[in-house]
Amino acid sequence: MEVCNRISCVEITTVAGPPGLQRPEEDTVDEAPVGQRRNNGTTPPTTTGAGMEVSNHTASTLSRSNSRTSSNSELEKELIDLEISGNGGGNGSIHNKSSTLKKRISSSRTPAKKAKRVRFFRNGDRFYTGSTIPVSGERYRSFDSLTEDLTRLLEDSVTLTGAIRTIYTLDGKKVDKLEDLEDGKCYVCSCNNEGFKKIDYNTTNTSIVAATKNTNRLSRLIRPVSPIKNGSNGTTPLKEIASVVHPRIVTLIRNGVKPRKILRLLLNKRNSPSYEHVLTAITQCVKLDTGCVRKVFTLSGVPVLKLADFFGEEDVFFAYGNERVGNDDFELETDERKAVQATKKTLRSNTTRTGPKPKMPIKSHNDTFVCVDETVLNGVISPDSLPLELQAKYTLGSIIGDGNFAVVLKLKDKSTNVEYALKIIDKSKCSGKGHYLAAEIRVMKKLNHPYIIQLVQDIETINNMYLVLELVRGGDLFDAITRVTRFSENQSKVMVKHLASAMAYMHALSIVHRDIKPENLLVELDKDGNVVLLKLGDFGLACEVTEPLLSVCGTPTYVAPEILMETGYGVKIDVWAAGIILYILLCGFPPFVSPDNQQEQLFDAILNGFFDFPAPYWNNIGDSVRDLIINMLQSDPELRFSSEDILDHPWLTSDVVDDTRDPNGYRIISNLVY
Repeated sequence: MEVCNRISCVEITTVAGPPGLQRPEEDTVDEAPVGQRRNNGTTPPTTTGAGMEVSNHTASTLSRSNSRTSSNSELEKELIDLEISGNGGGNGSIHNKSSTLKKRISSSRTPAKKAKRVRFFRNGDRFYTGSTIPVSGERYRSFDSLTEDLTRLLEDSVTLTGAIRTIYTLDGKKVDKLEDLEDGKCYVCSCNNEGFKKIDYNTTNTSIVAATKNTNRLSRLIRPVSPIKNGSNGTTPLKEIASVVHPRIVTLIRNGVKPRKILRLLLNKRNSPSYEHVLTAITQCVKLDTGCVRKVFTLSGVPVLKLADFFGEEDVFFAYGNERVGNDDFELETDERKAVQATKKTLRSNTTRTGPKPKMPIKSHNDTFVCVDETVLNGVISPDSLPLELQAKYTLGSIIGDGNFAVVLKLKDKSTNVEYALKIIDKSKCSGKGHYLAAEIRVMKKLNHPYIIQLVQDIETINNMYLVLELVRGGDLFDAITRVTRFSENQSKVMVKHLASAMAYMHALSIVHRDIKPENLLVELDKDGNVVLLKLGDFGLACEVTEPLLSVCGTPTYVAPEILMETGYGVKIDVWAAGIILYILLCGFPPFVSPDNQQEQLFDAILNGFFDFPAPYWNNIGDSVRDLIINMLQSDPELRFSSEDILDHPWLTSDVVDDTRDPNGYRIISNLVY
């Protein structure tokens, strides 16, 4: 990081200890020698009545006695009196008594081990330069006390999704004991159940620190405030960040020989909480030959000097180091202009659909499991076929879902009259897919979120698996779309906000759903038929992500391009699927379709990545939600919004309906507040 980034790359060397624990003097970094620390010239030396000076060592011993036991304190005072008397007379008995006292004092002190200086990074954060703290048995009595202190320390500098629970080595090995931490080594802190994210912590952060002149002992009061913390102890208050920073993709022109390289970068609250953080993110993206980015200009040559400038109308920027800037630098060559236009090219809008309106795909069923129970006769399951534990607690109701590979029934708790859903899985039909069943149950046991279907109970028998689930009464979203065809922006906003919240929670735990589609989204309606609640269900394909996944799975209409390319994918495939769903909610059909209903043609359209907002179906739909859809359906996963970016987008955070288009599809100026 460049010199102007001192605030964001500070290496913290001292922190306050846990409440109730006295910090040992040995933990202090770079202490002066005892004599200099206690008597540095500002205090005159202690003298005897005869004018003799007491040694600095003796005076410092007396000074330190306050931090020792009371018995040691009395011994030291007695020793000083004896030494003073001895200097005046040379009595042998006094000398012998003095030697005895010194031995007693020395033997009564317990030698303290030197604290280990350990550096901690935030899991997966390539911008945080790490914090170095002293770790010793006297400072931290347990591993939990260390993680609590790390939580307090890191939340001032980075975004945490919860408390620090796990510490890893740089190669991903879990550390469970204080004794396993080595002096001078680096480690990675992880929140909750996050899996280890392997990035080059050492290389990235060493280069940042090396580019900064002063990286030690910068006051915590002037470090950038964490986006999740409130208050005014940072350079930029949280309210100001919230009002300025929103997720967006910017185009960067890298300084160099023309034609210059054109790159794109996603800015959000995670990498752009301050101006200095944005410069760091740009540095990582453009990789200048001269090092860190120190100067940024707009396309018209205006210097970018504050955070808000990155989130205004301009979205194309020049990135420079310390090089001199000439007027001709802001003139684009033909190839450069074409490259910039290609990155800025908006998806086709206001085109008129000439052919028939595309239709929703046929409703699909969960293909993960087969459930064919011989007790199912004419849609009725005998209560006697259930495990005794279920028979004793619940009353069996009617079938509410009967797909190709699952059957779902109603249950009612006999004591509370609360209704649940019962999913029955025939294990004999899971040949070769048992790992999916185990993963579904393992994942659901980890999840507890208001917008995710809750697993209440699971029972396994020789033949079947029984899952008692939370019941949502409104049916699935596919049926709702079939009845309504298209939803208003307000209704769509409710559903997308709930879905994005559920995804953000899952993705923070490194869990990917892999089959987000309307059939797996359950909704509750009010008396007027409006959707008031959406919950994500059916985790048959869900799994924990510890490395890029390669399995080709999902439903064709909602599958992300990186799955089809088989290059490896992660949690952002869920964001792509959510973008498809948001598009469908607003117009009634998906953005990628095959004219001849051929799957290969559909996959080609997805890989091509181009779609439009055709008239007349999109005429009354605002630009803000279109922008969100475009960013959710970015073909490049690095540029695609995360689930947290969706929640931060102005369309979801604003109470303003973006009514910027008239019925003919042209933009208008006024906004309507509802």
